[in-house]
Amino acid sequence: MAGPWAFPRELRDLQLRVRAEQQTPDWKTRYVVRAGVEGTINEFAHGHGIRHCRYRGQPKTHLQHVFTAIAVNIERLSGLPPTDEPPHHGHRPPSRPARHPRSKSWRTLGS
Repeated sequence: MAGPWAFPRELRDLQLRVRAEQQTPDWKTRYVVRAGVEGTINEFAHGHGIRHCRYRGQPKTHLQHVFTAIAVNIERLSGLPPTDEPPHHGHRPPSRPARHPRSKSWRTLGS
């Protein structure tokens, strides 16, 4: 007798069908697009702090998103790998992180 944690037969059959479909070349071709989009969203969220807005109001927020997208495009077109190190300013960093972290990679291109 199966416990309450066991999958119903229909759910198990669906899971097996979906896993088999994921092995087809057509599915993998479609997933490449999704993986690229999710990678870009992840870059914006984690690399450029897009989840936290510096400004109030939708017009200013939109402008921040547009400028961030422009900066990311310039960074990608430059062919340089993004840097993960913050620019050195000659002083100790604050003991706690800033409220709105800044992007580190595109600001150091001219350095």
